[in-house]
Order: sequence, then structure tokens, then C-alpha cells
Amino acid sequence: MSQLSSETDVVVLGLGIHGAATAYELALRGVKVVGIEQFEALHDRGSSHGATRMIRRAYPNPVWNPLVGEAFDGWARWEAAAGATFYTPTTGLYAHRGEATMQGGRSRAVEAGHVTALMPSVSFPEGHNAVYDPDAGVLAAASALEFAHSAARRHGAELSFGERVISWESDENGVTVTTDARSIRASKLVVAGGAWASSLLPRYSERFEVWRIVTLAARTGQTCAQPPMLGTFSVDMDGGLVFGLPEIGDAGAKIGIDAGPVWDPNTPVGDATPAEVDRLTQLFRAFVPDIDLEGAEAVACLYTMTPDLRFVIGEIPGQANVIAAAACSGHGFKFGPAIGAAAADLAQGIARPDLDFVSPMRWEAA
Repeated sequence: MSQLSSETDVVVLGLGIHGAATAYELALRGVKVVGIEQFEALHDRGSSHGATRMIRRAYPNPVWNPLVGEAFDGWARWEAAAGATFYTPTTGLYAHRGEATMQGGRSRAVEAGHVTALMPSVSFPEGHNAVYDPDAGVLAAASALEFAHSAARRHGAELSFGERVISWESDENGVTVTTDARSIRASKLVVAGGAWASSLLPRYSERFEVWRIVTLAARTGQTCAQPPMLGTFSVDMDGGLVFGLPEIGDAGAKIGIDAGPVWDPNTPVGDATPAEVDRLTQLFRAFVPDIDLEGAEAVACLYTMTPDLRFVIGEIPGQANVIAAAACSGHGFKFGPAIGAAAADLAQGIARPDLDFVSPMRWEAA
């Protein structure tokens, strides 16, 4: 390691959507911030790559509703700053067995017979009802991440890519971060390392499990895959939750399953296997019967799962200078601006009791 060193107000580890959002929100406030990322910008080793992500107001538990509202407001704020569109409303249908399990916003339960009237291209299995969310839509994920990086830099943040963190230590006066290039002293540390959360937050290493997830994207130019024929959707299945997104712009409709093998994030995810592609192909054709999957492409990414499927946002007990920003469990991207603002608040000593339901303290109590 070289002997270079630097000082700053806040260090952010990880520059996926939540680390980038944190760096941007801090820089907007005039805070001196350094962001560190072990890979190149817009890399495909974690959870933030890819063209599109789902956003919805429908959630299983009303405890999420305020944060969901902040996410929608945050995307509107980012769009105004960027002069670009990140959120495209498409509507959403979320199929389940038994009683409705989702609420929030303007969402409402619909009977199976009404599904095709709301989203003509979708076919759900018998015995499934659905929740309809008129505000659900698709986020331009790659464009949003690129904006967060550039906007953070424009407002004064230092973002360093290809720099690997070796260790960090906290004391009553701040935090020292050691990388393969330098030592950085800061008042606060925000850990937004995604799939590397277990190694960056060793106190909770057993609470994070990384899965390899595969999605299959259809070719573009298909009317059946475009809104209003198709919106975002999910289907509760025995093998996991199947999720789908419509075609938006240059991004084809895609499908995936939020279940996969446990994975070491230090190992590249690799190409999808023929068996994985075949399974997703069958599911796509079952739920969107008119889809043409000639030339469809499969890609893999990483999910970082917690036992209760909730994020980990808050100060580390006993280490008040260290803030976890692990918005994980497969549904975190949509919260990017809200998580960035929350982590920035915490780094500035602004209390966020509204986030107690995702605080690390829930694990301490357990």
C-alpha cells in the first residue's frame, strides 16, 4: 500500500445505486465526501447493473408506505435535477394465492376475471387473485446510476473506482478506512457495499446471504410486451416469486425469479446455464403467452438477502460513526434516492426514527 492519505467528512463504501445516491445527496448539502468502489463504474458484478427495475407502491406491510412515498418523491426530484425521465408509469399486477397480501397507495385487490381487462397480455395461474397498482412502473436503472455518479461529482464528491477496501476502524473521533491505495480519515463512514455487506459489516456477517439471480430479456419491438398491454407483474409460486417488467424504450420485457443458489460475490456470476434459460422461457410463455423469445438474452446478478427481507439502514450500535446502508433483499433499487437521503441524514446526525423497522437495532434486540 502506498503512503498517500486524505481527510474528508464522509467516506462511502460501494458506489452502486445506494452508495452513489448517498454520495450525491451528501455533496448536494455541501458535505465533503469520498466514494470508494472496488470495480469500474457501471460494472456488472453486483446488483445495480441492467437497464430497468420495477417500482411500485403496493407493499405487503404498511410499515413500508412512508419510505415508498419518499422513493417516488425522490425520483421526481432526480428527474428535475437531471432534466431526464427515470420513472415510466406502466401499472402493475401482483398475483397471489388466497387473500390479498399487498396494500399501499392506490393499489386494490382484483378478482382473477378482471386481470386481462387491466393488462391484456398477462395470464395468471388458476387459483390466483391479484393486486392492481396503477402507479407501478419501470425505472431506467442504468441511466439513473450514471446520473447519480455524474451529479455527485458535479457537486464536489470524489468518486474513486478500481480501489479496493482492505479494512476500516472506528473510534470516538471518527473512522479510518484503509484501501489498496491509501488511508482515509473521516468523521463518518457509510457502508453501502451490496453483496459485500457481510465482509464490510462483520458484526452482521451471518445475517446476509448472497444469491445468484438470472433474468431473461425478450427482444424489443413487441406490442404485446409494451404498456398498456403489459405492465410490471409478479406471480407467487412454490419455487419463488416470479417477477416481470414490460418493454420500455430500448429495454426488452424481462422475467426473473427471486430465488437462486447461494453465491460468493468474489466469484463472477458467469453466464446463464441452458437449464436456467429454459426455465425462464417456460415461465415467460406461461405468463405472457404472446411473447416472442427468439433471440432473448439472459443475464445474472446478485441479490443480498436478509432473514426478514428488510433493509439494514442505520448506525451500527457501539460505532455511531458507522452507518449501514444495505437496501437489499431484491427490492432495493426503487428506493435509491430515498436511501441516499436517509444515509445522508444519518451521516449528518439527523435522527430517522421512521427507519427503526430497518435499523440494525432489530438484530441487537434479537
